[in-house]
Amino acid sequence: MDIVNKIINRLGQDSDFFRYKMMLSNEPVLLLGYQSFMSVAESINVLHAQAARVDPSEHDGHRSRLKDSIGQIIEDPSEDLIVSLLLRGQLVIWFESEDAFVDFHPYSKVLSRSIDAPVTENVLRGSISAFVEDMETNIGLIRKQAASEDLRTQSYGLGPDRQKQIVLIYMQNLVIPNLLESIVNRIESNIGMNVQNLQQLSAVLGFSKWSTITKFNTTELPQEVERALQKGKVVILLDRFPFALIVPSLLTDMFAVENDRNFLIVFTYLTRLLRILGVLTNIIIPGLYVSLVSINPDMLRIEIALTIARSRMDVPYPSLVETLLLLLILELIFEASIRLPRSIGPTLTMVGGIILGQAVVSAKLVSNLLIIVLAATTISSSTVVGFHNSLSIRLFKYLILVLSALFGLYGLVAGMVVICAYMASLNSFGIPYVHIMKSRGDANG
Repeated sequence: MDIVNKIINRLGQDSDFFRYKMMLSNEPVLLLGYQSFMSVAESINVLHAQAARVDPSEHDGHRSRLKDSIGQIIEDPSEDLIVSLLLRGQLVIWFESEDAFVDFHPYSKVLSRSIDAPVTENVLRGSISAFVEDMETNIGLIRKQAASEDLRTQSYGLGPDRQKQIVLIYMQNLVIPNLLESIVNRIESNIGMNVQNLQQLSAVLGFSKWSTITKFNTTELPQEVERALQKGKVVILLDRFPFALIVPSLLTDMFAVENDRNFLIVFTYLTRLLRILGVLTNIIIPGLYVSLVSINPDMLRIEIALTIARSRMDVPYPSLVETLLLLLILELIFEASIRLPRSIGPTLTMVGGIILGQAVVSAKLVSNLLIIVLAATTISSSTVVGFHNSLSIRLFKYLILVLSALFGLYGLVAGMVVICAYMASLNSFGIPYVHIMKSRGDANG
């Protein structure tokens, strides 16, 4: 009774929390739970139906069989354990005569959306089932996609009250042992840290918060998870987060997706080459424009140099300022396209981009050539796999831009060397960022 009173004092101020006394097969019981998680009336009907299967005329062991028939008996009940079950949506039944608790899975309300097509990743040829917010559904999707007896899961409760669930998924015979051991040690050593977003999860895993390159990839496609598992990687599922997190993140993940393998191998490699060219274009082209216009115009043919000079004849700013001005406008358009409602977002950003681009050229604030350069830069930034990777690429181009404005082509080359050296210095749990991991479960790699 003391535990029941403590739970009621602890949770009773919440109007969503209910206590309901009733008779269950002639036994007085108290139901504890949250109304928002379950249909109380339907759950009570299920309880009565399950209790009716136990013959009350057999007095010996009747109470024990009754508890076993409706749920799982809580062997060592404690206040924290029962509160944890309640917060996960379970219905706890207290048998007053024996002071015993039973964990009952109620008739739950549907609090998650159904499986749908992916929103952030387009699939041309392949499965279009995407992850949802429900953890069990996501694990089921992965099991159905991988279909292997070697698939293993490890679940942890994070946070001060251990209510934020996190699940590690890996292939027992393929996973890199040191990688799995390092992740488990980091989670167990930071088990009390609260995790509500990916920045907090990065802190739990020990990643630097100032890193400009993500240490894990995010995907909403089960087939991408299967590909990562076959390479020996570890997949992390976070409660109420409709994406799978793949550790470690490598440079090759920017250019390769599992959907590529559904096409002829020639097109697979050509597509990946196109993505590499897109990344290089996004990083290099703005800096190359500034360096050739302001520092090294002698590197151009005389006809091209004269054409550029005519296009910038009335522009009052240096090439660096006009480039930064237009890049800022493009970043604002990017952000607006994400925040605006879907019904008006594409129309508004397209019209705004066309009108704004035409206006700044007519006002002689930027040159015509710069519009072409930055249009190519913007398009190429979307060729990389994963929006999180495109953010890193978009950031690197500003470093190249500033160095090119200061030192010309020498600064551009120096910037590329700095970026390559920075990428080479990164690692996740001892695995270098530039490492190439081939599929360990596929002979073709």
